[in-house]
Formats: sequence, structure tokens, C-alpha cells
Amino acid sequence: MTESQKIALITGAAKRIGQTIALEMARAGWDIAIHYGKSKQEALETISQIKALGRRAIGLQADLENESEVEQLIPHCIDQLGLPNCIVNNASRFEYDDPASVQYQNIIKNCTINLAAPLILSKVYFEQLRIRPMEKGLIVHILDQKLSNLNPDYFSYTLSKSALDTAVKMQAMYFAPQIRVMGIAPGITLTSGDQSADGFAQAHQEVLLGQSSTPKDIAQAVLFLNQASAMTGDVIYVDGGQHLQTSQRDVMFLTKIK
Repeated sequence: MTESQKIALITGAAKRIGQTIALEMARAGWDIAIHYGKSKQEALETISQIKALGRRAIGLQADLENESEVEQLIPHCIDQLGLPNCIVNNASRFEYDDPASVQYQNIIKNCTINLAAPLILSKVYFEQLRIRPMEKGLIVHILDQKLSNLNPDYFSYTLSKSALDTAVKMQAMYFAPQIRVMGIAPGITLTSGDQSADGFAQAHQEVLLGQSSTPKDIAQAVLFLNQASAMTGDVIYVDGGQHLQTSQRDVMFLTKIK
């Protein structure tokens, strides 16, 4: 991979984990296409930081609930920056429900953003690479350690991520040899919902290694996968061993400190 070829398209990259992935990839010599939904100001600030690192960066606005807008992300990236070598499906919907409170609308929204959007983006990426037989690519789906440590909390979210986890192997089989497909399953990484700072700190430490994942850990895993040319169709867990610890509830509810 030459310097000019190192282009990544990252969904939900204006803030939180996606922003860190974007900045760490830029520091490693990548040009970055920042997808964002409503976080335009954060996207512009992230683009500015990437350019300050000496890399190219663009912003691509798209509503991930709109199929036609998702389909245009890669063509817009090609027009403005070039063909991506790596797609990171990071954007995610994460709202609480359980098997007793689940509703049609929440199932649909979770499956649209967490599953359908990554699959459509992957399809378009494959279409673009198929007409460029000398090019190779990588798709990274950001998953969740709880897929190996199931509990009924965040029911619709977990189901959508479970389906995406299954897609890793199916896409890897279909898209080979041009595209490798991998998953990264983080542990508790940032505060979510109404989790307190103290509760997050406690949860972050209550894993086998004494520290769960940080955004930088996840970014470093993405960079590693771009170099691991023999890997496809699998998921790596970046969670301090959290997926090996069973729990009847999501860790957020076990560590809430008011």
C-alpha cells in the first residue's frame, strides 16, 4: 500500500470512538473521509485536526436511515478524495430496550443504522472494487464484546449487532479475494446513556486485565487489521477480557454509582 493509496472512510467519525479512529489513522499516514449525520460542527473540527497533521480530509454528510444517501457515500469519497482502501462501519444506534419493552420502531431503527447501512455501504464498495480488479480493500465492522457475553439489556441493539457479526463471515466469503472483512468487538470504552463517571470508571476496571478498551485501543486494532493481510472473516476482541466474564445484566446497570 503506497502513501497515496491510504484512504479510509469512517462512518460516525465526527466524535467519540469514530473521531479517535480517524485521528489515529491520520497520524499513521491515512487520508480520511469523515461521515457524519447531524454533527457537522464536530466533523469540521475533526477535519481541521486531520489537516493540521498534514493529511487530506473531507466531510460526507448522510442520513444512515436513507438508503440512497448511504449508496452515495463511496462515490462522493471517490470524487473528492479517491477510492477508499478501508471502510470502517463505526456509526451505531445505542438505546435501551429489553424483550418486554421492545417495539417495532426501535427494532427497525437499530437494524437500519447498525445493520442495513453497513451492508449497503459494503455492497457499494464491492461494486466499485469489482470494476478495479487490481485494487484490494478492507471492511471493518465495529461490533460489541457482549455478543460473546449475552444479556437481555439493549435487546434490539444486540440483535442488530449479532446479525452484523454473522455478516462478517458471509461477506468475507463472497467478497474474497478483493475485499477482506473483519470485526472489532470493543468492551466498555466510553460513558453511555445515564451512566455516571464513577460507574464507568468502576466498570472499566472490572475486567480480567484491569482495564477495558480505550478509543485509541480500537483505532490501533483498525490499523493492525490493515496490515494483517492474511486475516478475513473473523472478529478480534479489544476489551481487556470482558467477553470472558458472564453477566446477567449489561455492565452499565451493575456499576451505576449515583
